[in-house]
Amino acid sequence: MIYCLNTSTIKPQTLMDKIKLAGNAGYDGIELWLNDVWEFVARGGEVSDIEKSLAAHGLIVPSVIAMRQWGDFEGWEHQLVLDEARRRFALGARLGAPFIVATPPLENSETKHLPQRYKELLEIGRQEGIRPTFEYISFFKSVHTLKKAWEIVQVTEDPEASLILDAFHNWNSGSTEEELRSIPVEKISHYHIDDADPSKAAGTQTDPDRVMPGDGQIDLRAEIKALKEMGYDGTVSLELFNESWWQRDPQETLRVGLQRMKELFEE
Repeated sequence: MIYCLNTSTIKPQTLMDKIKLAGNAGYDGIELWLNDVWEFVARGGEVSDIEKSLAAHGLIVPSVIAMRQWGDFEGWEHQLVLDEARRRFALGARLGAPFIVATPPLENSETKHLPQRYKELLEIGRQEGIRPTFEYISFFKSVHTLKKAWEIVQVTEDPEASLILDAFHNWNSGSTEEELRSIPVEKISHYHIDDADPSKAAGTQTDPDRVMPGDGQIDLRAEIKALKEMGYDGTVSLELFNESWWQRDPQETLRVGLQRMKELFEE
């Protein structure tokens, strides 16, 4: 496996510190949030500085996060979103990411238009040199199950359509191992690993409830076993949004996270 860090795990740190910390901790890659990049540039930094730091620390960028609102609007407002997609896709491609995460609507429960909208993103991705990968969010009102996300990817009938998987969303949505195994491994772009608060039921949790792998109630070993048997051996990111870990020494957070990932994937 290629072990990566999603920078939400140490969110309070600056972008350049996130890169340095991940590299020094022994991670292979880092998932960057594009808003962090825009903030860095707004404060006088250059994208080339980020590129140099990534190279200096030997880090790949498996994907960048995120492209949102592409399923929310109509008419001229939707055109503005597509213009923003081009800007974000171009930046992600420059940073060397093969994928950019495409997140469905938060509030709008209508999904019939999403395959066509996703096809639009895929075409822009071909022009900009990056592949939008479909993400479902277990606590959103639109696409909140693995089954529905996979249906949308299939309906696009685009060879570059793919899914990004997340252990927390799989568990929180009640998605099954059978549904996971139905997805061809070549359609999986990346895998987020995390655990769920042991005191709350599935279907009631949101991002801040994620805990360090091994500290929660998800049967991560069973899911990883299924992924391995499917032939998945790509990139995996530690992705937490947990304030208690944000308040700790980030070096300790990254050390524990990498150790937990290796224990799960290499046992």
